[in-house]
Amino acid sequence: MEVENPNAAMLSNYEVLKLLNEYIDEQKKTKQTRSDQNLSTITYETLKYLNETPASVQNQDSIETAVKALRPFGLTKAEKLQMINLRPTTAVEISLIIEESEERVTEEQIDDIIEIISHLPELPAEETMEEEES
Repeated sequence: MEVENPNAAMLSNYEVLKLLNEYIDEQKKTKQTRSDQNLSTITYETLKYLNETPASVQNQDSIETAVKALRPFGLTKAEKLQMINLRPTTAVEISLIIEESEERVTEEQIDDIIEIISHLPELPAEETMEEEES
C-alpha cells in the first residue's frame, strides 16, 4: 500500500474500512506474508475497531446521499466527514462538531441535520448492546 498524495482527500471511516479490506484481500490473493509486524498490528486493530462502528454497515450511496443533503447547511468538508463518521443524534453532539455552531446554524437546522444523519445505516441494536456490556 502506497500513499501517492497524502493531502488529496479526507477519508470516511467507511472508505478506510473498504481500503483495508481490499488490501487484506490483495495480500491473500498474492499469498504474500506481511513481514512488517507493526503494519499487521495496525491493520488488524483498525479493522477490528471499524467493524464495530457504523462504517461496517454503511455504503457509498448512503454516504453520498447524506453529503448531498448536508450541502445547504454550509458545513465544511471536515464537518460533513465527522457527521458521517460519528452519526450525531443530539443537538449537543452537532454543536460540538460544527465550529461556531451558534452563529452558523439555527436549532431548526440542527434538527434537520439530525434527521438527515438518522437515515445513514447504523449497527443493529443487539450489536450495540453487546458492546456496552463489554
